[in-house]
Order: sequence, then structure tokens, then C-alpha cells
Amino acid sequence: MPRDLHPRLLRGFLATAETLHFGRAAERLHVAQQALSRDVRSLEGLLGEALFTRTTRSVELTPAGRRLLPRVRRLLALHDEILAEAGTGAAARPLLLDLNSDVTGPDLTADRVLERARADWPEGELLARFHGGLAAAAAELLAHRLDASFGRFAGLPAPMRGQLAQLPVRLERISVMMADTHPLAGRPVLRLAELAGHPVDICAGNPATTEWADLGERLLREHGLTAAAPYVPPVGLDETARYLARHGDPMLTTVGGPRIPGAVNVPLVEPVPLSLVSLVHRPGERHPGLRALAGAAAELGTAEGWLRRPHGSWLPSADAALVGG
Repeated sequence: MPRDLHPRLLRGFLATAETLHFGRAAERLHVAQQALSRDVRSLEGLLGEALFTRTTRSVELTPAGRRLLPRVRRLLALHDEILAEAGTGAAARPLLLDLNSDVTGPDLTADRVLERARADWPEGELLARFHGGLAAAAAELLAHRLDASFGRFAGLPAPMRGQLAQLPVRLERISVMMADTHPLAGRPVLRLAELAGHPVDICAGNPATTEWADLGERLLREHGLTAAAPYVPPVGLDETARYLARHGDPMLTTVGGPRIPGAVNVPLVEPVPLSLVSLVHRPGERHPGLRALAGAAAELGTAEGWLRRPHGSWLPSADAALVGG
């Protein structure tokens, strides 16, 4: 009898290989740990060799597991591509999109792209999710629980970047948000040098947004500024307002972000710091909703010059390389 590899077994192997922890892998796949362990044992029995070395304190890939890992990634990507092109499975279901934030603003990139894509693709369904940052969303993308997200791709760890694809969408201007009682709150713009002596909150306490904290660290270090102590991040408009009033530090954000009660958003200049927002997805993804999002981003970007870099701006070299500059 021929032996068949069920995609469920391969997804169980992939999640375990990427986390090296059966409990976290089971959480990623939304299955019981016992069921995942059973699937891994079934795959090992089918292949006739051990894929993991297990102890009471650690899980490691065997040489056979390391050889298998890149092939499983390619096979699952091809599996999903076939379903998408056939008009079933991935293409028939809604596209799950992470917006990185549970609040809206007058000019947030993800919100505007989603609105245009829904108008351009009315027959499809684009469902928004909120994981709070690209670092968190990237893990969901790799686990096939999410189809696309927005954020700073260059700030992800190299192993993650190697498994994902990105499309540059917009160079956003960076600003600081602070309580309207802060001594710097009355300025129409702030020179970076004026932040000297004022520690800047770069959201270093949020594990879901490590790509943003990395950008903040680079900006502050290059301009001789100080980062504030990491705090537990707030969720929602009201909690953010309380957070800003309580801690008192200017928070690094972007121009056009949400309006927070009792707070102001002040653009930074000299230089104008930028953040590159990309549309991030798995390589080979053929979902028509992804094409709608990419098309909407291109339309808006062309009309409004989203990828045009202003004179005298600051952008990390790794980000600049993604837009060819």
C-alpha cells in the first residue's frame, strides 16, 4: 500500500520544529498537546526515523529533522498554493489580515489599504485581526493562522524574515505622543535635539512590537537620546490616555495615528525620522484578497507618494535597502 503524508502531520512537525516546545506548538495549532505528540510519532513512524530528541527539559531536532524541515516548508507552501489556484480552500475562505492595532486613526496605513481593498474587491471577504505588532503577527503567519499583516519587516529576526515575503507600502513619518500637560506638548513640531533630557517611550515592554522597539533604539542611539524604562503596554484609547498621564514620557509613534483624549501627537524633524511599513505574507501565497491588498497599496502609494523619501530624512539602512535607497 502507498504511504501518504497528511498535511496535518507536516504542520505539527513544522510548529514543533520552529518552537522546539510541544506545549507552545500545540497552542499555535490550537490542538491538545497529546494529539500533537501523537501526530509527530505517527510521522516518525511513517518516515522510519526520529525527528526530535526529547528530554524532560528540552526538545531538539535530529539530523533527520533538520534535513526534513526546509522540504516540509516548501511542501506546505505548494499545498496552499494549489488550493488557492484551484479556487477552493484558501481562496474560498476569508483572508485574515492583522492591522497591528485595535484603534483607528485618520491616516493609519493599514486601515486605509483595507478600506480601498474592500472597495476594489467587493465580492471577497477581508477579516481584520489585531495582534498588536508585527512580531506577534509574524508568528501567526508562520503558523498559517494569519494570511497578511502590516509593519516594519526589517525589524523582524533574520530567521523570520527568511520565511516571509514583504511588499513595501509606505514611508511613515515618526512623531511623539504625550499628555497635553507635558512641557513639550505645545510645539507644532519637535527637533530631535529638543528631546534631550526627556526619555522616550519606545514600547520596549511590549513583546508583540519588538520590531518597533528596535527602530526606536536605533533612532535614539544615533541621535544621543535616551529610552524610557519599559512598561507594560496599554490597550485601547482610554488606557493609553491614562498610561501617558501616569508615566509622563513622550511615546514614539507615527503621524496620523489615533487621537488620544488629553494627548497630542507632535511630528519630529531635523532630521525627519521615517518607518517603512510593508505588507507581509507567506511566500507563494495566491489568495485573491492578498492581490486586492497589494493593488490597493499600489493605488494609494502612487496617488499620494507613499514611498517618496523626503529630503533630510532618517531611515535605517536595512529599511532603506527594501525600497532601493
